[in-house]
Amino acid sequence: MGRIHKLIAATLCLLCFKSFTVDKCAAEAQDIELEAESVDVEKLYENDYDPMKSRIAPKAVPARQVASQSYYISPQRLEQIRAELLYPYFDTDQFRGSGDLQTNINSNNAQLHKNLGFLLPFFGFGFNYTIISLHGHLSFSDGMDYFPAPPLKFPNINWPKENDPSFIAPFYSRCKIGTIGEGESDLKESGVYFRLERDLPGRMDQFGVELRERLKWDIREAMIGAESFIPKHTIIATWKNVTFAGGLPQAIKTTNTFQAVITTDEVRTFAMFNYGYMGWTTHTEAGGDTLTGQGGVPAFVGFNAGNGTRAFQYIPYSQDMRIRDLPWKGWANDKPGRHVFRIDEKVYSGNCFDDESVYKSAPLIFAPESANMMGGILVNVTGPCFTPDKRIMCRFDTQEVVGRYVGPNRAVCVMPRVYAAGYIDLAISIDGGQYAWKGRFYVETPVLAPEMVWFHDLSFHDLYPEKLRIRWDKFNLTMNENAKVSISLWGYKETTLNPDLVFIDQISPEGGINNNGDVTINVADFRARDNGDYLRQFEVGFLHITLQGAENQNLLGISPILWSRPMPIGWYFADQWKRFYGADWAAQKCNAWYEKDTKMRYFANEIPMCPCLLDQAQGDKGRFLPDYECDKEGNAACYYHRGASMCFRSGTANIDGAGQQCCYDIEGKLMMTSDNMWGGNPSRVHNLGLVPWNEQSKVPSLSHWYHDKLPFYTCCLWQDASSDGCAYYRFERRASQDCVGYQPPGAAAVFGDPHFFTFDNLTYTFNGKGEYVLVRSDDERHKIDIQGRFEAVEENMYGSARATVLTAVAAKENSSVPVEVRIRQPYAQWRYRLDVIVDYQPVYFDSHNRRVQNFKGVTVYTPANILNQSHVIIMFSSGAGVEIVENQRHMSARVYLPITFVNHTRGLFGNWSFEHNDDLMLPDASFSVMTDVNNLELLHDNFGMLWNVDDKYHPDKGRSLFFHENDRSSNFYYDATFRPVFFSKPPLPINITSFNSTDIEQTCGTSYQCYYDYAVTLNRQYGTYAKYYFDDIVNIRSKNLRTVISCGNLPVPQNGRKSSFEFTVGTIVKIDCDPGYVLVGEDRRYCWPNGEWSWTSFGAAECVPESVYFAQQGASIFGYVMAAIIPLLCCLLCFCCYQKKTGAKPNPKWNTAKKPSEKNFTNN
Repeated sequence: MGRIHKLIAATLCLLCFKSFTVDKCAAEAQDIELEAESVDVEKLYENDYDPMKSRIAPKAVPARQVASQSYYISPQRLEQIRAELLYPYFDTDQFRGSGDLQTNINSNNAQLHKNLGFLLPFFGFGFNYTIISLHGHLSFSDGMDYFPAPPLKFPNINWPKENDPSFIAPFYSRCKIGTIGEGESDLKESGVYFRLERDLPGRMDQFGVELRERLKWDIREAMIGAESFIPKHTIIATWKNVTFAGGLPQAIKTTNTFQAVITTDEVRTFAMFNYGYMGWTTHTEAGGDTLTGQGGVPAFVGFNAGNGTRAFQYIPYSQDMRIRDLPWKGWANDKPGRHVFRIDEKVYSGNCFDDESVYKSAPLIFAPESANMMGGILVNVTGPCFTPDKRIMCRFDTQEVVGRYVGPNRAVCVMPRVYAAGYIDLAISIDGGQYAWKGRFYVETPVLAPEMVWFHDLSFHDLYPEKLRIRWDKFNLTMNENAKVSISLWGYKETTLNPDLVFIDQISPEGGINNNGDVTINVADFRARDNGDYLRQFEVGFLHITLQGAENQNLLGISPILWSRPMPIGWYFADQWKRFYGADWAAQKCNAWYEKDTKMRYFANEIPMCPCLLDQAQGDKGRFLPDYECDKEGNAACYYHRGASMCFRSGTANIDGAGQQCCYDIEGKLMMTSDNMWGGNPSRVHNLGLVPWNEQSKVPSLSHWYHDKLPFYTCCLWQDASSDGCAYYRFERRASQDCVGYQPPGAAAVFGDPHFFTFDNLTYTFNGKGEYVLVRSDDERHKIDIQGRFEAVEENMYGSARATVLTAVAAKENSSVPVEVRIRQPYAQWRYRLDVIVDYQPVYFDSHNRRVQNFKGVTVYTPANILNQSHVIIMFSSGAGVEIVENQRHMSARVYLPITFVNHTRGLFGNWSFEHNDDLMLPDASFSVMTDVNNLELLHDNFGMLWNVDDKYHPDKGRSLFFHENDRSSNFYYDATFRPVFFSKPPLPINITSFNSTDIEQTCGTSYQCYYDYAVTLNRQYGTYAKYYFDDIVNIRSKNLRTVISCGNLPVPQNGRKSSFEFTVGTIVKIDCDPGYVLVGEDRRYCWPNGEWSWTSFGAAECVPESVYFAQQGASIFGYVMAAIIPLLCCLLCFCCYQKKTGAKPNPKWNTAKKPSEKNFTNN
C-alpha cells in the first residue's frame, strides 16, 4: 500500500469503522509516519543507524564474516546500551516487513511455534523449539487443554491425565493486543515480538557484538556464579501494549509492556524479565475489573518444568497484588524492573527482596556453593535487599563475619576458617536482625578442595631443593595482574586440645610480587633463618597468598585468601633442624612421634579388613571407595604408594575417627608395608575427621596429615628406607593389614521388569506398582531401610505393557539422613541421568571436588569416570552399600551388606541366611505359604504385595523414605488393582509379525528375565538390558565377591626380598638376599589350602652380611676342630698326669729294637 493510500485509510478510519478507537487510528498514522521515514532504508543503515534504538531490524548476518571487519565496542558504548531496561525489538526490517513483530499472533491464534536450532537447557529438560504465546509465556510442550481456573497451580497434579506444559512466564494471564497509550514515547506497534540470535561468540557485526557484550555483562553482574558466562544463543520475546481479555472496549488502552530475554551457552541458561510498564494485573475471568484489570487473582509469574515434575512461582509477586511492584523491584544490574534467574537445572533467583516473608519460600542464593575449610574465599550472596548504610552479617555454621555491600541485590562475605566437613548453614542477618535468610554451604576438606596454590613439580617433598616454583589461581584474588600479592608460610600442629595454625615466615619480598600466578623462590634464602624453638616444632604447613594492601587494589577493600594443600615444610626448616638438633634430627622426630603414638589408643583392630584382591575392593561398595590420592580413573600419581595401580579408603570413619587404606599392585594384589614402604596404611584419623571437628585428632584432613602422613616423611622419606624409624612405621605403627579373615559382603539386586536376585541366590519376578521394602533390618545391632519405587512400563503399540520397572531407590540407616536416587524423565537426561536427593534436597556431582560428598551418617559418591551422574554409590557407617546404575533409561539397584547382617534382613531381597528356602519371609517374620517362585500370581499376591510401604509407619515395614513433591504421597504410586503378566514365558500377540519367539530366544539365550521383558514390552532393549544386569550381578558375586583364602603376610627378612608378594593358595615364595648378604634358613615357603604357610624345617629365613656369615662359618669350623682336638688333648693330659702320679715305668714291649745282651739277660 502506497503512502497516499495509507493517508486516505487513516483519514477514513474514524469515519468508517466505528469499532476502531482513536488510538488504533493513531497507530495507523504512526505506521504511515514510519514508512515516510523509511522510504530509503539503506540510507538509515549507512548513516546514524543504531540497532539498539531503531525500529528497523539490523541486516541479516552474512554467512561468512571477515575478521578484519569485526566491530569493536568501546567501554563508553557498552555503558550507553546497558543503561536501557528493555532489549531491542523491531517492528520493521530492511525488506519493509514486520521485523520481530509476530503478526500471526492475535486473539484467534494465540501462539506460534518456533524452531531454535540449538539445545536450550531449561529446568532439567532440554528443548530445541519453543512456542510463543499471546498469553505472556514461552512454552516447550502442548499447552493446557483449557485455561485453568485461578489461582493457577503448577505442576499439574493431574498429569499425565491432563497436560502439564513446560513454560517460562513473565506474565501468564489471558491477554489480547491493546493499543499505544497517550503520551507513550515508544511508537513501535502493539503486539508480540520474537527475536532469535544464534552463535553470538562468532559474530563480528555491530548488532551481534553489542548484543553479546550487553548480555554477557548484564548476566555476569546480575547473577552470582555467572562470572565466566559467555552467551551463545539468545531469545528476546517482548509483549508490547498487551491488555487483558474480557475487558470493556475502552480498556484496550490499559496495557502492559514486558519482556523475557533467554540466553544460554547450552549448559547454563538465564532468564531476564524486564517490566517496562504494568497497567493491569488480572483478566476478567480471574476476577479482574472489566475496566481497570485490577483485583481478583493476578497473573502467574514463574517457571514450570512440566510433566508433573517441578515449578517455581516467583513469590511474592506471582498471583498476588504485589505483582504491580514488578516494574520497580528486582534490582538486577541496579535497575528497577529487571529480574534475573538461572533456569537450566533448577531455578535460582538473582533478585533481592525487601519482603521479610519471602525467605521462607526463597532460600539464600550464594556463589560459590562450596569452599575450602581453610576459608578466605569471597562468597557472594543474594536474597534480602541491601543498602550501604545497613550492617550485614554472615554466619558460616557458628562463626560470624561482617559482610560488604556491593549492590542492592548483592553482598560479599569472606569465609572464615570453619573446622567442618560437608554441609553447614550459611545465614544472613541485616542490622542485627534474625538470621532468617539461609542456605546450605558445602565445606570441602583441604586435600579434596580445588588447588588454589600449588607447586610446579614435586621437589617440595625434598629437604634441600634449590628452587621452588609456586603457582596460584590469580583470578581468584583479583582480575588485576599488576596488583601486589603477599606469599607466606604457615604451620600446623596438635599439642593441645585446640590445634595451632601459626604464621611462620614471609616468603615473598616485602613489597610483594605481581599477581601473575607464577613465581620461583630461591630456597637458599631461607636456610640461614632462625625462627625460634617454638616455630621449629612445626613440620606440616601451608602456603598462604593474599592481596597486599587490598583496600587500594579492589573496590571491596578486602582480600580473598588462597591456601595450598597441606604439605611438609622440611624444605624450609631442614637446615635449622640440623643446626639445632644435630645430623640425626629426622630420627629424633620419628622417635618422638613413635613415643607419642604408642601412648594413644590402638585403633588398627577396629577398622575394616582389607580385601585380598583389587576386584574384591572394587566390589565392596559399602566399605571402600577409590582413594583420592591414588585412583587410576582420577589422580593416578600415587606419590605415597609407588607401584600401586589403585588404592581404596574406607568410606566413613569408625566410631573413633579412624580409617583404612588398601593399595593394590599392577596385578591386583594387596600391597603390604612389610614388603616395601609403599603399601597402604591404616589411619588414626580419617580424612573426614570426627565431630566435634575443632579438637585435636578430629580436624578434617589436617589431623590425618599430622598423625598419619607426616610420620611417613620423618621416619621413611627423610631417612633411609632401612632405618629403624622406617621399620617402626612400616612394621608396627602404620603396618598394612593383611586380608586374613576378610569376608566379602553379600549382594542382592533388582533390575528389569522387575526381577529380583536375593542374597541367597534366589531369583524371581514381581511386578508390583508402588513403593516396596527391598531390605529392612531393625534390631539392636542394625537399623537400616532400603526401599524401591516401581512404576508402570511405558505403553507399547498395543497399549499397556502390564509390567513395572524400578524408577527410584531410597535408603536410610540409624540416624543418617535419607538418600534417594531416581531416574530422570527422558527429556531431562541431556546432562544428568539420575537425580540424587539427600535430606530432601537435590545434590550434584558434576565437579571433581564434589564427586564424593559426605552427610550425616552417609557418604554418597560417583566414580571419577562418570560425568553424567548415571552411577551413584551410597555408603553407610555400618558398611552397607547401595549401588544404582542407569543405562539408556534402564535402572538397576544392588545392595551390599557385610557379614554382620546375616539373619538380620527382611524384605523383597529375602532373609540372608545362606539358605534360599527361607527368603520368602513376610513382614511379621512368618514364612509365606508360597514356595514355587515360578507361580508369579501367587508370588505377587501372597508375598510381594505384602511388602508395600506407605507414609504411615508400620512396625514391621517402617514408612516411606521417598521425597513426595507436589502434594503427592506414596499412594500416588500405589495400585493394588494392577495385574501384571503372570506367565514366566509370556505369549506374543497374535498379530506381531516383526519378530517371533525364536527371535527372542536367539537374543536372550537361557535368560528367562530377558525373554519376559522382551515379550511383555515388545521392546528388544528391555530384554537385552535385563540379561545384561542379570549377568552383571552373577559376575560380581562370582568374581568381585568371591571368598579368597589367604595365608597372610609373609615377612621378608631385613636386607632380603621375595620372589612374589602373593599370599593366596598355591603361591610359592622364594627368598633371596641383597648383594653382600647370605641367606640363612628356609629359602622357600608354600601357601597351603588350609591358609597357612609351610613350616620352616631349617629355621626362619635371615639375611646376614657376608663378612658376618664367613666369620660365623670360620667360627663354626674352628669350633668343630676344637671340639675334636680338645677331648684328645684332655685325654692325653689326663694320661700323662696319671703316669706321673703312679710312677709307672714304660712297658718294655714298647721298645721293639731289643739288643742281644738285653735278650740274654732276660732269659737268664
